[in-house]
Amino acid sequence: MFVDFVKITVKAGNGGNGAVSFRREKYVAAGGPDGGDGGRGGSIIFKIDDNVSTLSDFRYKRKYKAGNGNNGSGSHKSGKSSEDLIITVPRGTIIKEAETGTVLADMAETEMFVAAKGGTGGWGNSHFATATRQVPRFAKDGMPGEEWTLLLELKLLADVGLIGFPNVGKSTLISVVSEAKPIIADYHFTTLIPVPGVVRMGPESSFVIADIPGIIEGASEGLGLGHEFLRHIERCRLLVHIVDVAGSEGRDPIEDFNTINTELKSFNEELAAYPQIVAANKVDLAAPEQLSRFREYVTDKGYEYYEMIAPISEGTKELMQAVSRKLSKLPPVKIYKASVVPMESLASKIDSGFDIKIEDGIYIIEAAWLAKILSKTNPEDYESLQYFQTVLHTSGIIKALIKKGIKEGDTVSIYDLEFDYVP
Repeated sequence: MFVDFVKITVKAGNGGNGAVSFRREKYVAAGGPDGGDGGRGGSIIFKIDDNVSTLSDFRYKRKYKAGNGNNGSGSHKSGKSSEDLIITVPRGTIIKEAETGTVLADMAETEMFVAAKGGTGGWGNSHFATATRQVPRFAKDGMPGEEWTLLLELKLLADVGLIGFPNVGKSTLISVVSEAKPIIADYHFTTLIPVPGVVRMGPESSFVIADIPGIIEGASEGLGLGHEFLRHIERCRLLVHIVDVAGSEGRDPIEDFNTINTELKSFNEELAAYPQIVAANKVDLAAPEQLSRFREYVTDKGYEYYEMIAPISEGTKELMQAVSRKLSKLPPVKIYKASVVPMESLASKIDSGFDIKIEDGIYIIEAAWLAKILSKTNPEDYESLQYFQTVLHTSGIIKALIKKGIKEGDTVSIYDLEFDYVP
């Protein structure tokens, strides 16, 4: 089954907790703290697999969780870090954050993408030993691993998309110009999945062409199969619009042509502006006046126009040569630009629960929701830090610190971030 859109949840592993331990050996005076650090939690990593062509593996498994890091122990022994969880996806998969729709990665060129970072391990008590604090009886818990709800959307990587009504000859064309073997039959929606094929124009010249399942009127609103597969056209550099110029099924070719372009515009206005070559198929069955009328209509609108009889390859060579010439002047396949989930969005969905512990004068804040915001905070960026401070205020953390008696210059510790409190 062809699956090109899924929603999944990924959870990276938590970091292991640091250990509270003291060296106790006979004849060794004042051994001191020797608690080891916790191990790092496993990350969730997406990787391209060119042997996979759909997202069908995600139909029955929608939750992915990496292992947690082990806790530290005495004798400065760090806990073992967990292995990363590798998830394979077909090339061309776009990974989005579900709540905001932010594109996190386009797996068209990016071979690997870390979708959720494993939590860092907590520090053992040996890290907190100072000249004035020689017996620290506390350690840090590991940082929670990131958790995201993601949308995976497969957009086929093809230079050329064949569009048109069902049964106009798209599958026949791709079968004669490439090595692709689509199912060809005299009924609608024979093609149920996009079928790519490589067209070779010479020793060092080729391009990928894709047979897109037939589009009908209302496809942009979910009718037929078109709505499900229109997204695959968005990657294409060029569209080849095939029209049954003979009107074999009683439809008018000009109306067919306009209907398809209307559906493209309704689905995505950018599609209507894509470069398009028009191919009139079944010219041997068309009445001369009907063929002339369609040719004049299309060329008057400025489209490049070709005629063919796909089953016997008549006119297909000239069409492919025109496609090759056109592609040489067009930019490469569209790559979707990745960006960062807005911190405002993260903060708007937080669970404001938190816990504050005071250990040897250090105010330790624990809040799993805050870890996600902290991971996106850039300590070197003033605006980023300002926003993080705003979150501390709006969540009630600063108010709670004041209530617990914090004073200017006291140390505040939030997972792997430490800073001096300034009112």
